[in-house]
Amino acid sequence: MRHLRIAIVLAAVVALAFGGPVSAASRSSSGNLTDGSKTVRATVDRGYALVQLRGEPLATYVKTKPPQGKKIDFNSATVKAYRAQLSALRNEFKQWLQANAPKARITGAWDISLNAVGVKLNGTTLATLRTAPQVARAEYEGLYYKSIDDPDLALIDAEAAWAAIGGAANAGAGVKVAIVDSGIDQTHPCFDDTGYTAPSGFPKGQQQYTNDKVIVAKVFNNKGNLNGFDARAVDSHGTHVAGTVACNHQTSAVVDGVAIPYAPSGVAPRAFVGNYNVFPGNVENARSEDILNALDAAYADGMDVANMSLGGGSRGIQDLLTIAVDNLDRANMVVAVAAGNEGPGHFTVSSPGSAARALTAGASAVGHFVGAPVSAGGFTAKGLGGDFSTVSSPLSGELEVLTAAPVNAVNGLSTVCSALPAGSLTGKVALIGRGTCDFSAKIRLAELAGAVAVVMVNRLPGDPFAMGAGASPDGVQPTIPAYMVGLADGNSLKPKDGLTATLGSHVYFSTPYSDVQMDFSSQGPTDVDFRVKPDVMAPGGNVLSSVPGDCGAPGCWAFFGGTSMATPHLAGAAAVLRGAHPTWSAAEIRSAIVNTADLGQIKSFSDLSTVTDVQVQGAGQLNLAAANAAVASIGPVSTSFGAVPAISGQTRTANVTIRNLTASSKTWSVSISGTTGTGISFSVGSSSITLAAGASTTVVVTMSAAKGAGFGDHQAWLWVKSGSTPVAHSALYALVK
Repeated sequence: MRHLRIAIVLAAVVALAFGGPVSAASRSSSGNLTDGSKTVRATVDRGYALVQLRGEPLATYVKTKPPQGKKIDFNSATVKAYRAQLSALRNEFKQWLQANAPKARITGAWDISLNAVGVKLNGTTLATLRTAPQVARAEYEGLYYKSIDDPDLALIDAEAAWAAIGGAANAGAGVKVAIVDSGIDQTHPCFDDTGYTAPSGFPKGQQQYTNDKVIVAKVFNNKGNLNGFDARAVDSHGTHVAGTVACNHQTSAVVDGVAIPYAPSGVAPRAFVGNYNVFPGNVENARSEDILNALDAAYADGMDVANMSLGGGSRGIQDLLTIAVDNLDRANMVVAVAAGNEGPGHFTVSSPGSAARALTAGASAVGHFVGAPVSAGGFTAKGLGGDFSTVSSPLSGELEVLTAAPVNAVNGLSTVCSALPAGSLTGKVALIGRGTCDFSAKIRLAELAGAVAVVMVNRLPGDPFAMGAGASPDGVQPTIPAYMVGLADGNSLKPKDGLTATLGSHVYFSTPYSDVQMDFSSQGPTDVDFRVKPDVMAPGGNVLSSVPGDCGAPGCWAFFGGTSMATPHLAGAAAVLRGAHPTWSAAEIRSAIVNTADLGQIKSFSDLSTVTDVQVQGAGQLNLAAANAAVASIGPVSTSFGAVPAISGQTRTANVTIRNLTASSKTWSVSISGTTGTGISFSVGSSSITLAAGASTTVVVTMSAAKGAGFGDHQAWLWVKSGSTPVAHSALYALVK
């Protein structure tokens, strides 16, 4: 598993139980792409198992599951009695272990999202556990890794949504959001609790890490007691995520000594947040049971929304963590999850973002960053730093444009993956191309040839990204300053060969490259059942938010990137909707966010063309104002007809439920448009529906595949309209194989 911590500087990816290790373009310790190396992290811990017992959990058992829009009543006699039954079942399993697998030890137990226990195997096999009469399923525990006028808010129309509910002071007011991550620094100005009063019964947990804004601080790690871990935010990831969800309105920020020209806010600035720390101390991975413990604790504590900016390898149709996420949604807690940072390419979505009822986030760019102006011959490029040295004062040298083979085919610059002649770059600023080997190798080779700085040119249009440290040829990391510039800027610098180049002091840059799909953002379809994921896109590249630290120096703000950074935009949106529409169920909140998203807004990272693939963008870019004004919900939020054999010729149907969310009767048209591919058509059985206030109906959608239908992806859009005005849209998908 790997960090969604691309924060192109810090996001987090989880890797879970099914199959072998996940390998992808590696991220540095700060989450940045290293460009050339591959890393392999363990995706499962074969010393521990997650064991699902027979019998439904509280969230789905017919006598204990809550009514739509409500939560489980833990004080109910029926709930207490059923919990006692589940406890007795666990005791039976424990006795079976003692008799049949005496070395195995139970490490945890759950009954809210799953009826399950955690088991330390101590040599016991999964096959042995599966023979127990109480066991429905057993799998190795997954290992999860920390998978990073405010432009973020403008891109998702958050301020327009606030205006509709009375302003920022009402955005998420009273709503509780669980941050299942690496902790929250409650001392950060984003979480100043002046003017807040914690809800009754809060703060909970380790109160030295709470206040009246950060109302929970708990740690979940099955070795926590052994290692003395507590809930304190050591790593930056959780604090960054929490700031995106609920940073106090207009909190001043400084990055690298540069004053940000706007005051950042969270998407739901008045929400409460809870610290459910599954990556305490220096822990880089969390097991399935750590995540389940945190999720069930968050639900039991009364959290309305959970944010999981983590993920990992998805193998098979479902794993137990995805089932838990689905069950918690059914029990009326919205769970926002990162899609993963394993893109580009289909079939890269991570677990538990692959869960059918997860609110799954893909990542798009925010066009801004703090970096160094790189000037030569009257032209100034925008340089973005990373894991390497940067300038503290202006640095100048002759610009050396390296074009000797081998070159990057896009920018025509040398890739510099082998030694350069000694002294060939003495005193010079080297302009080189991205590709083939790690950034560390390129910069170090230029340094060994005498360069005083390196300017790396991207091979993709759009903004540069923060370069991550990787392997160097002599095992020594470079010490000279290094920045990346965008492809267009690099092409403008190339004719300045031989002129003086100056890397200036850092400034804030605003660029035109917002809403560009981040190349690392994972894509669907899901394994086996081929569902659409992610559900929706949100800002996840160059996202500015809070990090632990002295807000004087070195600073307590940073730009991170990754689907980890996109996810809290969705969690914050869910918090705003929960506060504004308290009667909406978790499923209706998800639908409002997904089925009102902006189509046609996301641009491809490869050529800046408009993205149309539902497996890249889901239903489009988050539009919180439209979600808040939603009048219809669609369930499921997207519909997949699965894999269709090309030679068979088939017709399949699916039921789609449409609900009127308003207080008055509505008549809407229902239609399908935008079908892609050859040999497949989609149709809907009802062209018009009339629904009383709060009522719902089911429409039948049909997929018809001719024999010899074209291989690959086929998609269309189901539209609900009032006259000619769209009310909601939902993706339809089939895969011809």
